[in-house]
Amino acid sequence: MATPKLLAVDFEVFGRVQGVFFRKYTQDEAKELGVRGWCMNTYHGTVAGQLEGPRDKIKAMKDWLQRTGSPSSRIEKAEFKNEKEIDDYSFKNFSIKH
Repeated sequence: MATPKLLAVDFEVFGRVQGVFFRKYTQDEAKELGVRGWCMNTYHGTVAGQLEGPRDKIKAMKDWLQRTGSPSSRIEKAEFKNEKEIDDYSFKNFSIKH
């Protein structure tokens, strides 16, 4: 039985995403989906990070980052870059970087 391919992708979310617990909710959602990686606030008011996980879980996480976010956030857009297949995880869990 073949193991499902893992994907890695970088993301950045634009809008009102700082000071609204966006990173905490992102971490909770990633843990629930079993997605690994990290996220952090950037100097220009966005939240950026990296995701790793099975294709279907990455798709669900992308949808969440584009449409849902934290209750007080207002997402203008989410960008995804450098998507690639990987053989193994490089992160043990999903963390918030400071």
